[in-house]
Amino acid sequence: MEIVRSQRSRTNTPNDSVSTLPLYRYAPQLEVRLEDFEVFAMDRLRVLKGISDALARGKRPEEMENLVRDLWKANMRHPEASEEVNKDIISHFVLRLVYCRTEDLRKWFLSMETALYRYRFLLGNFEAKRALMAEFDLPCKAISRTEFENVKEKLEQVARSFDQPLPTADAIFYKVPFEEVPELVAGRRVYIHKGHAYVAMHQVVSLVVTQFRSNLSKALILTNRKWTSTIREQEKDRLTPIVEALSMSYLGPDYSQPKEFGEISIKDLDQLARSSFPLCMRHLFDKLREDHHLKHGGRMQLGLFLKGVGLRMEDALAFWKAEFSQKVGAERFDKEYAYSIRHNYGKEGKRTDYTPYSCQKIISSTPGVGDHHGCPYRHFSEENLRAALGRMGVGSRAMEDVLDKVRNRHYQLACTLTFEAVHGSSCDAGINHPNQYFSDSHKILQPKNNNAA
Repeated sequence: MEIVRSQRSRTNTPNDSVSTLPLYRYAPQLEVRLEDFEVFAMDRLRVLKGISDALARGKRPEEMENLVRDLWKANMRHPEASEEVNKDIISHFVLRLVYCRTEDLRKWFLSMETALYRYRFLLGNFEAKRALMAEFDLPCKAISRTEFENVKEKLEQVARSFDQPLPTADAIFYKVPFEEVPELVAGRRVYIHKGHAYVAMHQVVSLVVTQFRSNLSKALILTNRKWTSTIREQEKDRLTPIVEALSMSYLGPDYSQPKEFGEISIKDLDQLARSSFPLCMRHLFDKLREDHHLKHGGRMQLGLFLKGVGLRMEDALAFWKAEFSQKVGAERFDKEYAYSIRHNYGKEGKRTDYTPYSCQKIISSTPGVGDHHGCPYRHFSEENLRAALGRMGVGSRAMEDVLDKVRNRHYQLACTLTFEAVHGSSCDAGINHPNQYFSDSHKILQPKNNNAA
């Protein structure tokens, strides 16, 4: 796959024969524009992150099938079928490069791509599935009618144990080495005889995704070796910055400007912090009020958040000065801290309009001693997190659900469950940005406040 700045050429790939589901064995021999390199990857990343969120929330298999269909349609479709295939293959190999670089990244990508492959296979028609099985050269063999009759009683026993329809005379079963379908064996969902599992056609997905996962796992290791030995250095001025940034990409609105609720005033901050700030920002706000000081990481995280929710620059200067002056004095504040606040609002230096930090950026930060920024769900001890959630009014049952997600490192889902517990309202989209938390909270609470008034 060659990355160029010119227009991409249209070249058919060997995978065009199975347009719905490629094997991703080889990087496509295509020229790819730099813009497409990044855009295609981000579109696929939206699909994978949607799957990740849904799995973490415990969606049922039938719900997952519908979700994957909708995510794919929304993000990966192209008016021309050949271009859709190209986008599918290119985006996979770009993200393979992005996520090969560490063990955690490889583990996440492997799990999400395998899940995506599973549900895309299930959504395919019978002929597409048969073609894909042939392409994979799977170690399976369709059993004869005679053999089916010999094991029919055993197959019916397995079907009954899981409330499945009994196999009929025209049912297709495959005989597979049992080690090729570990999830079916572990779930006791197949009949095993003389080292072979008898797998129904509707269970073949297990065999396919096991093969796919094995192939992808090996490929990620090889890609990592190529990345570290040659690609990273060769592409340090062109692709490397894009690749390194993509795994941290935030895919939603940037919240650089308040769009829905206009400006807020200093006098409203304490009330808003209690009602509508996410835990990460509420913790910073409380520490600022308590200590009258925050280190640079905390000032950036909270300052840009406040900018995004509608605090004007003049009010921001007055707010920070009122707090810091109690610790360092007004003169030192004007000399050492005021510039960075104006800089965040695009009024100094390069005059860049800086955007508030996303959850992904906050989670990946590494607070040091004396720092208060970062994600409480990741960086707090369990004892401190329990105390903080209690102060937000999260009940004991909901708190245990939140902590369960934290233990499994689903930090954004933990924040989503906190939002739902505090507001008594569902948040199906999940929380992906502190300013989204504030915006969604305001939408819920504003009508209640107006009715109360």
